[in-house]
Amino acid sequence: MKQYKVLTHQDLESVRSTRELFGLEVLLGLSKTEKSLPSRFFYDDEGSRLFQQITNLDDYYLTGAEHRILDVNKGKLAEMMGGESFNLIDLGSGDGRKTNQLLEEFIRRNLNFTYTPIDISEAAVQLQMKDLEDRFSALNVEGIVAEYFDGLLWHSHQSKERNFVLFLGSNIGNFHRGQARAFLRSVWNFLKPDDCILIGFDLKKNIERMVRAYNDTEGVTRAFNLNLLTRINRELEGNFVLSNWRHYANYDVFSGAMESYLVSKVEQEVYIREVNQRFNFLPFEPIHTEYSYKFLVSDIEQLAADTGFVIEHQLFDDDRDFVDSIWRVVKEVD
Repeated sequence: MKQYKVLTHQDLESVRSTRELFGLEVLLGLSKTEKSLPSRFFYDDEGSRLFQQITNLDDYYLTGAEHRILDVNKGKLAEMMGGESFNLIDLGSGDGRKTNQLLEEFIRRNLNFTYTPIDISEAAVQLQMKDLEDRFSALNVEGIVAEYFDGLLWHSHQSKERNFVLFLGSNIGNFHRGQARAFLRSVWNFLKPDDCILIGFDLKKNIERMVRAYNDTEGVTRAFNLNLLTRINRELEGNFVLSNWRHYANYDVFSGAMESYLVSKVEQEVYIREVNQRFNFLPFEPIHTEYSYKFLVSDIEQLAADTGFVIEHQLFDDDRDFVDSIWRVVKEVD
């Protein structure tokens, strides 16, 4: 009997390990003429811990600005979502500190909602779940350990209620402009008409201030970037010598992005056993690790229009360093 099988995402995940996928991405990135490593691999458990430490730094203004925006506008957001049950979906929830402001307000107003934090770090989700149990014991929580797309895709098949998606912290800035459009259009596909998404955007400002945010005086951002090499050593059996590398970040005035690199201090060879490959680096040769794009208000307006949303509210901090932009899904109903 002749037959065939259509492979699903689940089928592939059952036979392909996370280590294998990580190794293939590292092999691809370090084999290029301009070497790079995907920024999503920053966030193992140690990387997630270091990033939470970054958000507490004085130099890293983004977190404080968004915290103030949410504190001032939490009542407005509660009024916007009141009247019917909904899902509050938190993409890249981390430790949930900023979201807790909204949870407290929503619970105080007796809103009927389920909170769904989605994060790639299992340790981060576990810690957040414990914190939520301690602080909001009656809250209905359904945590998901997954990348954004996988979590949203799974959730879209589990619930038919209205959705309010949170994409805080200027995470949208980690995508190239084209990737950001593709990402937001994919989110649009997963959502229903009149669902909403709140997106944090770091606005263009004094260049020196932006550069300090990614070159903090305490060296936490340096440790965060170097941890990516530590992860390769641990999970892929690499032999990176961390003292042979330095973290460097600069602002590209043409692209409008802060860019982060790991720069080789010396001529060196690195062997990664998992991919059975040796990589040669010249002195001062960089590995690109991250983009963090900054935005004008006009950029945000165009991005919403290009991806099927309409802007409902623009919530700025007092210094207009940052904006939480609330978009509504527009779709034709059959």
